[in-house]
Amino acid sequence: MPRAVRATIVQPDPSVPVDRFGPWLASNRVLVRAVPLWQRDVPSVDNVGDGILVLGGTMSAHDGARHAWLEPLKQLMVAAVDADVPVLAICLGHQLLAEAFGGEVTVAHPDGGEHGAYPVAWHPGASSDPLLGRLAEMGHSLVAESHHDAVTALPGGAEQLASTARYPNQAFRVGSAVGVQFHPEASPELMGRWAELDGHDGRDMRRSMHAQDTEVSRTGRLLAQAFCGQLRARAMAA
Repeated sequence: MPRAVRATIVQPDPSVPVDRFGPWLASNRVLVRAVPLWQRDVPSVDNVGDGILVLGGTMSAHDGARHAWLEPLKQLMVAAVDADVPVLAICLGHQLLAEAFGGEVTVAHPDGGEHGAYPVAWHPGASSDPLLGRLAEMGHSLVAESHHDAVTALPGGAEQLASTARYPNQAFRVGSAVGVQFHPEASPELMGRWAELDGHDGRDMRRSMHAQDTEVSRTGRLLAQAFCGQLRARAMAA
């Protein structure tokens, strides 16, 4: 009998939860261990199970003086790639993944970031990517965005996989890890809460995201299913 598929969710910020990804992982029979970094230390790569989901946060990738876990989290992602453990890193996680391998992040990007639903264009390499291939079939996907900071230089050897009109580094792969700037996990309700935390109209954001949620949620669900497939493949190979 095959063993259970397990994953670790690393959460840097209580205001940035796993949201819809939790039920999507559960429906694919993935057992999860949550690591809230304001309460617990960054785990070792030997204790993450079959893969790692790194969530976003309201802090920046350069806030190491206030958040001592930032450097250990980068080290965990490097160790995971060295061990060929699947990693999906979202928003802040995406930015930390880039810097962990030598890329660059601009904090408070002068273009103002992206907030709401935006189309991402998939690059040719995404069509054969094990995580993003199904999404890339359509050429474009509508995604939820909520960021002020941005990856402005990819690591050497990383493969650029998606862009928006204003931010070219929306998704990239380095080894077994993929970073995405967008939020595949975020529901309209969560997007509304983030808008309010940012001093904007949460009701307007929720209304806008609900109107576009058929496509946005499809993007997130397909990404979750593909990530679960990678976790299952690793569990079967172990």
